[in-house]
Amino acid sequence: MQTHHFKAISYQAVQPGPRLLVLGAVHGNEAAGTQGIWRVLSEIDSRVLNLVAGRVTFVPITNPLAYERGQRVGERNLNRNLGPSTEPKEFEDHIANWLCPLMAQHDVLLDLHSFQAVGRAFVMVGPQDNADALEPFSQAQAEMALALRLGVSRFVDGWLSTYARGVARRRAAVANIASREQQLDTDPRYGVGTTEYMRSVGGYALTLECGQHDDPGAPEVAYRAIVNTLAHLGHLEGPKPPAVTDIEALRIYDVIDKAHPQDQFSRAWSSFDRLHAGDLIGTRHDGGVLRAQTDGYILFPNARADVGHEWFYLAQANPRLAKA
Repeated sequence: MQTHHFKAISYQAVQPGPRLLVLGAVHGNEAAGTQGIWRVLSEIDSRVLNLVAGRVTFVPITNPLAYERGQRVGERNLNRNLGPSTEPKEFEDHIANWLCPLMAQHDVLLDLHSFQAVGRAFVMVGPQDNADALEPFSQAQAEMALALRLGVSRFVDGWLSTYARGVARRRAAVANIASREQQLDTDPRYGVGTTEYMRSVGGYALTLECGQHDDPGAPEVAYRAIVNTLAHLGHLEGPKPPAVTDIEALRIYDVIDKAHPQDQFSRAWSSFDRLHAGDLIGTRHDGGVLRAQTDGYILFPNARADVGHEWFYLAQANPRLAKA
């Protein structure tokens, strides 16, 4: 029998205001957000930080099974195919049945993550305002205003639309979708994680990648982002944080899956390495080569990716975010 439980800590100020939700450890080996949250909780309880308006809810450990094991997932990736389930199968389905209603009770989400490779922190933002079927949205201006105050200067968008294209290719390549894993990986909702779900229920949301998993500075990035968010939204008394300037803005436009265990990168790539048109990225097991079609960047390269899963992403400069 599963013995883990879910825990949220909520504060309600006397004056009305926005309802903010802050998540840590959606992936169990990403503890920077958890440490940042614990520090903020301590400062609220000791009145170093004084909440004057609104409601703030913190979930320091969103996935307790994965966190206990010190690994990315418990039984599957919580940050994919996220939504309530009438027939929960994996532990993450039970989390979703608790977490999704909690998100719907809030207006704004800040989801704190970290990453494997060496690199600097960055924020993932949502789409422009639109009425499309994939990810309709009407709060891009408010979302971007918050993103500019988290304290990081690298911005990335294009997540869900890129996933949709990747899943379409994945479905076309799988002749018989039989296993539970194949069902999840080829589901059109595959790209829906915490921020996408939050937008679908009327809020706005940001994913902040605070730095490398083991970077001792990553918890400070998380802490500062939480405090800046509280100040920007009016939860705290005092001055508002200034917007960052000199933004590096990128848009993810494609995702490439690993097709065979012997698919290999041409070199040890790191996220945000620059690509020039014609650069050799990797070689397929059958000798086929993958080259950059245009100038851009490689994101989230994963040499250990499982077959049928994301191997790397491609990104380009993003004029929309650069103008923010």
